[in-house]
Parts: sequence; C-alpha cells; structure tokens
Amino acid sequence: MGIMLLLVLVLATFLGFELIAKVPSQLHTPLMSGSNAISGITIVGALISLLGTWNTVDDVLRTVLGTLAVMFATINVVGGYLVTDRMLGMFTGGKK
Repeated sequence: MGIMLLLVLVLATFLGFELIAKVPSQLHTPLMSGSNAISGITIVGALISLLGTWNTVDDVLRTVLGTLAVMFATINVVGGYLVTDRMLGMFTGGKK
C-alpha cells in the first residue's frame, strides 16, 4: 500500500509540474488564485478531522496536525483572495 501511495505522489507531482509549466504567464495568476481559493475544502476536511479530538486527550498528533492544516489552508485561501483582488485591481481604470 505504501509503494502505491508513493507512486501516486510522484505521478501527481510530475503531472502538476508539467501542467503548470505549460500555462502562459497571462493565465498563471488567475489559475493560482483560483486553486488557492479551492483550499477552502482543505479547511473543511481539517475541521472534520479535528471533531474527534475534543473527546480524547491522548490524540495529540491528530490535534496538532489538524490545527496546522487549518492554519495553513486559511493562509492559502486568504492569499488566493488577495492575489485575485490585486489582479483585478490591475484592470480597473485610474482615478480621474
């Protein structure tokens, strides 16, 4: 099972690199900001993972990893929205 998961990770990494390398620079910012906004799904998954940690005190690893997942996914979502806002600001006309 571990070999299969490692194979999936390697193939996903290669595929992701190849896909992003082929994206023209004009589309890179909208693509990345959209994918960062999709990280909201990670926040939901991490919160669901954290649901069971309030009942047990021995599950420290689960609590730490769930908290880190929520923190990093939140940073990713906020960054995605900030990049999108900055990108859209480039297309508005100057103040007259």
